[in-house]
Amino acid sequence: MIKIGIDIVVINRIEKMISKFGVEKLKFLNNDERYSNKSETIAGIYASKEAFSKALGTGIGNDFSFSDISIIKNNKNKPQIKFNSPILFEKIEECDVSISHDGGFAISAVILKLK
Repeated sequence: MIKIGIDIVVINRIEKMISKFGVEKLKFLNNDERYSNKSETIAGIYASKEAFSKALGTGIGNDFSFSDISIIKNNKNKPQIKFNSPILFEKIEECDVSISHDGGFAISAVILKLK
């Protein structure tokens, strides 16, 4: 079964969070490979985790938390999703993510192939 999730974030919202708390205090970044402190990159990470939760059908909550996945880059700088939760390996056969940002927004789409 193929599932798709999408999310969009206003980058300014993330900039305000960074100003208020600092990058190191943003809970949704707990397990991510921080390849940038740019607000648009961080907004893309946030949007990707939200899009993943939507594709999974759970949202963020008891069944899925921000720390269950990490957004990393491969050797060609393509974003990828790394599973930090063993249960995700049992549920998901394939996973792909795309992130873009422009005009003050970051958007992400996630496609999951469930087992």
